[in-house]
Amino acid sequence: MDTSSPQAPAAPLPRISRRIAAIAESATLKVDSKAKALQAAGRPVISFAAGEPDFPTPPNIVEAASAAVLDPRNHRYTAAAGLPELREAIAEKTRRDSGLTVPASQVIVTNGGKQAVYEAFAAIVDDGDEVLMPAPYWTTYPEVVRLAGGIPVEVFAGADQDYRVTVEQLEAARTPRTKVLLFVSPSNPTGSVYTPDETRAIGEWALEHGIWVVADEIYQNLVYDGARAISIVEAVPALADTTILVNGVAKTYAMTGWRLGWMVAPADVTKAASNLQSHLSSNVSNISQRAAIAALTGPQDTVEEMRLAFDRRRTTIVRELSKIDGLVCPTPEGAFYVYPDVTGLLNREWGGVTPTTSLELADLILEQAEVAVVPGEAFGPSGYVRLSYALGDDALLEGVQRLQRLFA
Repeated sequence: MDTSSPQAPAAPLPRISRRIAAIAESATLKVDSKAKALQAAGRPVISFAAGEPDFPTPPNIVEAASAAVLDPRNHRYTAAAGLPELREAIAEKTRRDSGLTVPASQVIVTNGGKQAVYEAFAAIVDDGDEVLMPAPYWTTYPEVVRLAGGIPVEVFAGADQDYRVTVEQLEAARTPRTKVLLFVSPSNPTGSVYTPDETRAIGEWALEHGIWVVADEIYQNLVYDGARAISIVEAVPALADTTILVNGVAKTYAMTGWRLGWMVAPADVTKAASNLQSHLSSNVSNISQRAAIAALTGPQDTVEEMRLAFDRRRTTIVRELSKIDGLVCPTPEGAFYVYPDVTGLLNREWGGVTPTTSLELADLILEQAEVAVVPGEAFGPSGYVRLSYALGDDALLEGVQRLQRLFA
């Protein structure tokens, strides 16, 4: 006869892994989804939320994809790291625009820029490694760092610094656990562009302390007022062995839905990331890869037309937002975002509501003006909102005029 005490039932194991459960939903996609749901319900919402060009993909790119669909070569698996012709085209673009000469073997084609960002941090970050993250930052970066086991360390620069951190700020945040610096110029969400001297100083600081750099260059071709977003590896060539560049065709070529990005990295990192991708997703759609070849090697006149349209919209949105008392809007030199400081609008009553945070202000704006903006909490501290000006001229002007009427 068994006289032992009965064991208590084991506590149920969590259904969702702790690491995945800790991921925050993309705030930009959440706001955009809410705006689209309201539009579908019949409300005339104007959305400044999504970082997505409103232009169609240029015709030569679409034609290349159409031809690729009919080619049986593209109906089968191809190399996980990408088609050789596309990797060569990316290597040439990297030489031309980033000042870095690399063989095609150091290029990996990914499913959009997000996968490139994920694989970059997954390849070099271990548990407990710290990643210096200049803020405001794109909402995905800290989540990807945490997924890799790393610790994002925020280094904040406000509107008074045009959202550009200094070497002194980075040095103050550095610890023995600091392994990586994230460097983004032009920036999402602010549109700020580091000057060549600032980029060089930051690069030399990273080199001196043996810190890796992950440089997101997805907006490098969308610059204005004669600015140039110099690559950190062009500013400091000695960084090439400890820098990963991530990029893609989504923003410059209006190809967000094609899901085509890439990373350029030292050979050992490329091999590690390629191994990861072979298990994670295998090759990117061959149709999208053929389209990207056409984008990078074909005529660029349509791209310039889009850039000029963004520049025109940038001028309009800064001018009109600056008419709102209590809102401070630095003029961005790149990307297609403005990131105004809205602290002067907080703790004041608007339509019977007194918002105390930019999150509450964004809710107020959506409900009372039927305009969707992304609150600063998605990118760092409260007190700011992001507006994308990658939407039509008429909708842009009407949206900002709604804000002017709300905050009159």
